[in-house]
Amino acid sequence: MQPSPAASAPPSPAPYRFCVAPMMDLTDRHARYFLRLLSRHARLYTEMVTTGALLHGDRARFLRFDAAEHPLAIQLGGSDPAALAACAAFAEAEGYDEVNLNVGCPSDRVQSGRFGACLMAEPALVAEGVAAMIAAVRIPVTVKTRIGIDRDDSTERLYTLVDAVAAAGCRTLVVHARNAWLDGLSPKDNREIPPLRYPVVGQLKRDRPQLSIVINGGLQTIFDCRAALDTLALDGVMLGRAAYYSPWLLSEVDAALFDDASRTVDRREVVEAMIDYACARMAEGTPLAAITRHMLALYQSVPGARAWRRLLSERAPKVGTAQAQGIEVMRAALACVDPDRAAA
Repeated sequence: MQPSPAASAPPSPAPYRFCVAPMMDLTDRHARYFLRLLSRHARLYTEMVTTGALLHGDRARFLRFDAAEHPLAIQLGGSDPAALAACAAFAEAEGYDEVNLNVGCPSDRVQSGRFGACLMAEPALVAEGVAAMIAAVRIPVTVKTRIGIDRDDSTERLYTLVDAVAAAGCRTLVVHARNAWLDGLSPKDNREIPPLRYPVVGQLKRDRPQLSIVINGGLQTIFDCRAALDTLALDGVMLGRAAYYSPWLLSEVDAALFDDASRTVDRREVVEAMIDYACARMAEGTPLAAITRHMLALYQSVPGARAWRRLLSERAPKVGTAQAQGIEVMRAALACVDPDRAAA
C-alpha cells in the first residue's frame, strides 16, 4: 500500500542508484511530489535554479518543496564561487539533501550567463566554485557534466574537470554520456544528435574508482538501467524525459534496483493522493492545471488513457483554484481509466 505522501522516505542504501534528472519546466515541486508517490528511493532533482534568481529573486518560491520529496537535490546554475556558496547555504538551510552544479546545459542563454556546459572549458573555476560550496555546507556537493564539448572526442577535458572537482572535495559526478555541441544545436538537439558514448563513462569509473559515477543520457527502461549499472559497474543511473513521460516506470524502481519489494504502487491510490495534494495547493493559490499537467502520462498504454489525458488537458485549465471543481475534474478523469473504483 502507498504510505502517507507526507511521510519522508528513509535514506537509501545506495543514494544515487536511480535519479530523476533536473529538467527545466518539468521537474517543479508538483512533478516531484507526484513522482515521489511512485518511488520511495528515487533521488529527485529540482529544475536548474540560477544563483541570480536565488540572490535577487523570490528565494522562497524557488526553494519551496514538500517534505515528502526527500531525498531531494537542488541544481544550481552559476560560476561565481561566492554566489554559489551563498546559494548552497540557502539550500541547506531550507532542508535540501544535496547541491548539484550544472556543468552540462548547452543552451545559448546558459552560455551567455557563463554557466552550464561551457564551464567544461574552465575546470579551475568550476573547482573553485565546488570548493566554496563544500566549505559553506555539510550536505554533498555534486557536479553534473557532459563528456566533452563540441566535436572534440578526446576525453582529456572530461578527466581534467573530474580531477579538478575531485581535488576540491567533490565525490559524486553525474555524467551525460554525450558531448555538448555549443555551436548551433538547440538544447533538444543536444539531447539527441551528439552520439552516446557509454564506454567513456564506464572507463572513467574504472580509472577513478574512489568517485561515485552516475550515468545519464539515452536510458529508457529498467532493463537499460540494470545494463548500465551492471555492465559498466557504475554507482547510479539518471533518467530524464523517459522518467517524466513514462512515469509508471518509477513504480518498478524500488523493487528492481533497490531490492525493496515491501510495498506496491497502485495508480488509483496515486491519483487519490494527488487529489488531496491538489486541494491543498489550490487553497494556496496554485491553479489545478499546474499540477495535473505532470500526471498526463500516468495511464500510458492503459485503456482509457487518451480520455484521461484529454479531460485533464481540456478541463483542468478552466478550474483555476476552485477546489470543488478541481476534485470533480480529477475524479471524472479517473473514471475514464478506472470506472469501477473512481467514485468518491
